[in-house]
Amino acid sequence: MNVKKEEIMFRELTDWANSKEVIRTIILTSSRANPNAYKDVFTDFDIELFVSDLQPFLTSDRWLDNFGTMITTIPLRPVENDGWITRLVLFEDGTKIDFQIYTSESLKELSNNQQLPVKYDNGYKVLLDKDNLTKDIKSPSYTAFVTTKPTEEEFCELINDFWWDTTYVAKSLWRDELYFVKFMLDNVIRFNYLQKVIEWYIGVQNDWNVNPNKCGRWFKRYLDKETWQELESTYAGANIEDNWNALFRTADLFNRLSVKIGKDLGYDYPIELENKIREYLLKTRNLDKNATAFH
Repeated sequence: MNVKKEEIMFRELTDWANSKEVIRTIILTSSRANPNAYKDVFTDFDIELFVSDLQPFLTSDRWLDNFGTMITTIPLRPVENDGWITRLVLFEDGTKIDFQIYTSESLKELSNNQQLPVKYDNGYKVLLDKDNLTKDIKSPSYTAFVTTKPTEEEFCELINDFWWDTTYVAKSLWRDELYFVKFMLDNVIRFNYLQKVIEWYIGVQNDWNVNPNKCGRWFKRYLDKETWQELESTYAGANIEDNWNALFRTADLFNRLSVKIGKDLGYDYPIELENKIREYLLKTRNLDKNATAFH
């Protein structure tokens, strides 16, 4: 696999676009346009084409052959959605390009916006502008996805929801309902609550000035070794007892980070709620499998 380097990709794009009258502007967005983002060999090229006519891109995908041999595209066939087309393409050399194709009229609207849309504020780079339509677009701040401080209400609501949903995990573990356990523990709790608390913790540690990326992609880069190892310990396989341990390790990590965040922001942590829910979890774990009452 020999994924194309940026300079080669950009040259291929601009050379091709300059030979096509229909293509007026090319803008690069996302990670490759943000100087603060981590990039590697698998980083996508997010390319926006602004064209005078969408029809040629609806009738055929042959234009994609200019960039290599395709493995597949998403969607399978081009479809217009409210004046734009998406072509997500994976090539045999490993290069992945996410094309968004718009009419040039939408670029004029962007120039008139008082506030830069989030995806552009996160970073953009003009690769080609035949009509000088991008000159009035505001510069990006590169802070669109920086983690922000929670309000006290958001903080308390998240903690309450976390402890509430741990009870579903406990009941399903007692019932030996592994599939639902994994849904609640590794999906709902991990991504709705634990992820947010880790983001806030990273925000506290970095003066609320970093973006750990979506779904925890860059957590390992920002977390100290101890916290990362503690996070690793919250994962388990299919064994029910291992998942009980993972539940309590998740609770321990959630507690430690939440208390730290609350202290830093001056918010009270509901320790009485936690203690009562922990008592419920332990009682459920120790309950006889043939029990007919919760004693």
